[in-house]
Amino acid sequence: MPLEFELAVQNPAGMRIARDLGAARVELAQALALGGLTPSRGTLRSVLDAAGESGPEVHVLIRPRAGGFHYGRDALEVMIHDVRDVLAAGAHGVVVGCQDGSGALDRDALARIVDAADGASVSLHRVIDVTPDPLASLRIARDLGLRRVLTSGCASRAADGIDTLRELVAEADGRIEVMAGGGIDASSAVAVIATGVDAVHFSAKRTIVSDGAVRMGSASDGVGAHEVTDRDTAHAIVAALRQSASSAA
Repeated sequence: MPLEFELAVQNPAGMRIARDLGAARVELAQALALGGLTPSRGTLRSVLDAAGESGPEVHVLIRPRAGGFHYGRDALEVMIHDVRDVLAAGAHGVVVGCQDGSGALDRDALARIVDAADGASVSLHRVIDVTPDPLASLRIARDLGLRRVLTSGCASRAADGIDTLRELVAEADGRIEVMAGGGIDASSAVAVIATGVDAVHFSAKRTIVSDGAVRMGSASDGVGAHEVTDRDTAHAIVAALRQSASSAA
């Protein structure tokens, strides 16, 4: 394949799908219906066990609450403790994002998180898409030594943010990875990777409601529903990526 891909998962079953597909990484979170929150240590241990010695790397989302990315002192301290704890437990990296009062990236907070990671991989999540100047945000992330940024090109779906994705790739200039994510499916994957991004991120999720029925989309609109990684959807996206690589060869 011409680029890496990362699967967003919430449990060991998701990790097993990512492992079977040959993902480079998983982003591990809980409550994806809320945009993702820091997973429990039990979840992390179980996912690491499912990965085995040769499975995808596990990068843990560090987000103490839903509802934006402007954190006060207490929330930031929680994040720093979580960074240290998940890395000590065996995670390969962390995924973070903080804004200051103006909406720009909180450089000082991110610097503290990078310091807490102590050389481990730190990725910036889609907070970049809600900052006033995504190119400036990319430069901050690059200057602070973050490994990559996850972005939809400031659109709801990466397929609608193609122009901005191209601008971010040009600005990165190979010194920080640009990973596209946000509503990526089999029909949009090829157009997204044509922007020159280094990696693609997707969740391939489906919703299971309490009566056992299955529906596609988000679980956030109902009580008693939860989301899982859908193997068939994930396979279709990866097949589209591989088809694109074969056509380009």
